[in-house]
Amino acid sequence: MAMATERPDNQRIVITGVGLTAPNGNSLPEFRKALLDGRSGIKPFETRYFGKTVAGICDFDEFRYQKRKERRRGTRAGSVGIYCAREAAADAGLDWENVDRSRVGIYIGVTEHGNVETENEIYHLKGFDYDTQYWSHHHNPRTVANNPAGEISLNMGVTGPHYTLGAACAAGNAGLIQGVQMLRLGECDLALCGGVSESIHAFGIFASFHSQGALARHDSPEKASRPFDADRNGIVVSEGGCLFVLERLDSARRRGAKIYGEVAGYAMNSDATDFVLPDADRQAECIRLALRRAEMSPEQIGIVSTHATSTVSGDAQECVALRQVWDDNGRHTLMNNTKSFIGHAMGAAGTLELAGNLPAFDDGVCHATINLDRLDEQCSLPGLVANQPREVGRIDTILNNSFGMLGINSVVIIKRI
Repeated sequence: MAMATERPDNQRIVITGVGLTAPNGNSLPEFRKALLDGRSGIKPFETRYFGKTVAGICDFDEFRYQKRKERRRGTRAGSVGIYCAREAAADAGLDWENVDRSRVGIYIGVTEHGNVETENEIYHLKGFDYDTQYWSHHHNPRTVANNPAGEISLNMGVTGPHYTLGAACAAGNAGLIQGVQMLRLGECDLALCGGVSESIHAFGIFASFHSQGALARHDSPEKASRPFDADRNGIVVSEGGCLFVLERLDSARRRGAKIYGEVAGYAMNSDATDFVLPDADRQAECIRLALRRAEMSPEQIGIVSTHATSTVSGDAQECVALRQVWDDNGRHTLMNNTKSFIGHAMGAAGTLELAGNLPAFDDGVCHATINLDRLDEQCSLPGLVANQPREVGRIDTILNNSFGMLGINSVVIIKRI
């Protein structure tokens, strides 16, 4: 199959800026180095009611771009989003003071929002015998679904459209896809898009995964997230964020911007089968649709960034889907997993995992899946890179999988330009 028929430059959408915070890095260079060095960001964590567990915890400077009063009024998700958006804009080399901010769109994927703030308020209220006069007047703006995107808009003075997309753990990809679509429609000239998560600050998420038998446990926290391993036992919950600056190719070239890659194809679909359990056939359909839109064959993909969360069923089903698509055609396609380093950053997972692989266009290295001590036979994949990064010389395309509860699937393909 031939490479994609080229659109006109004003319809070709490229990534020109990356801003992120992950449990093992607060910039793309830091994050990439940790991935190539095999350094996990998972640590011991204790949360109210649930107690001791492990989690991916970010350590970025919340006050680099926010005043203390703004941070007190806002949310952790908003703070993550502001940090990532500001870092992305700086990385893109934008002259922000002279950007027409009415032509900037903000599209942020989230798994959930508002649980942290509601839990905190109820816990606070308990100390006042549940007298609601002590309920914070900041609660409503903190918990509306558009909050993370709205906090970015307020902080950066963006007067173009802002909203969040609730897409479970496919949300990061969904935010990026929305940015691409709005740029092609002419609704904006720059898109700040991706995903954020504050999930570790809600005790309920740990309790719920535990009740499902899907929360990871291990004597060594850095080894708790172990996708595809026969001894995997669940998800490591993490926080984080990653936002991209997207713009049209003609605009990027006109201002001499660094281009990380072009969005060559994407797809979203639904399983429509179960609240939690994934459907490998629908996942495979989503991958094929993204490939078809990119006018690429499976063997033209250099790296597949897998979604695998380290659950027994989820990992195995994704591998079924991948083998359906690649089968004997996967000899030259490498596959890796980033959650083995950082756990599951929920709404931020897709964009963090894509970002971690983007530097492969420059350094020609596919980072490994770590903690893969004993491969589960159900998770055998062609080209799976285990424990040590693999130097391949040249990577031209990256396919990024992100799937979520209630059967939402998303796939994004980025190509070298």
